[in-house]
Parts: sequence; structure tokens; C-alpha cells
Amino acid sequence: MTTTSMAELPSLKGQELGSSPWFEVTQDRVYTFAEATEDRQWIHLDVERAKRESPFGGPVAHGYLTLSLLIPLWSHVLTVVDTTAVVNYGLNKVRFPAPVPVGGRIRLTATLTDVTEVTGGLQVTASAVIELEGSGKPACVAEPIFRFQAPKEP
Repeated sequence: MTTTSMAELPSLKGQELGSSPWFEVTQDRVYTFAEATEDRQWIHLDVERAKRESPFGGPVAHGYLTLSLLIPLWSHVLTVVDTTAVVNYGLNKVRFPAPVPVGGRIRLTATLTDVTEVTGGLQVTASAVIELEGSGKPACVAEPIFRFQAPKEP
């Protein structure tokens, strides 16, 4: 976990920020995500069929579920103490090299790749790798972009 200020954030460019704790992806979470997104493909939801027919040997998390977990995992990687708001501005790239089996554990490791000034604050780009415990490949590799709002000057 890296804790910093808005003024110090640019000096962290190129540095690894740290890793989040491991997070288990449960079948209940997969069901909830499927309902929220209306993506009810059997490889995620039908446990018995997935065990019989899926190339993964059982149910797997949605790729976009894995990607969405970047946000709560990010909160364990970087804290900017004097920002007044953080906005998810978008992504440059996203890839899903390995599926996350239900019951699998993931964690985020992030490196700060760019910091630029924008109106009202800083824009931060990171290299984010969501690792899958016990796998030689990451579950997700992405370049998220965040905007950190600076405190208003008195």
C-alpha cells in the first residue's frame, strides 16, 4: 500500500505501488454479477454443466467481473490523503489472459506509469495486473486511468 499526497504523487511515476490482499471470487458473487449485467452464460452459472462440458473444468467468473474488482482492490494499493474525489476515467487496454475459476483468489499489483496535470487535479495512468493465485498467467491486465481532484484553494 502506498499512501501519498497530491503534491508527491508525480514523484511516484514508474514505481510499483504495491499489491492488494488476496480476494476470493465466490459463486454467489458470480450469480450477483450475472443478474446485475444480464450475462447469464452457463459457463458462469450452471455449476454441474460447467464441470461436465466447460473447457475450464468448472464455472468461471465473468471477465468483466474480474475487471470490476480492480476498483475495490485498487483501494488497497494507493491512498492519496488530500484528494477530494477520485473518478474512474477509463481504460487504455484490457486483456484477460486466464479465466478465474469460482473459488479462485485474485489480487492486484499496480505500477504508476503516468501522472499529468488536468484542470482541477491530476490524471493517473497505471499498469494493473490482477494475478490469479497458483496460475502462471494473470487473470487480467489493464491500464486504468483515474482523475484525482485537488482540494480547493481558500
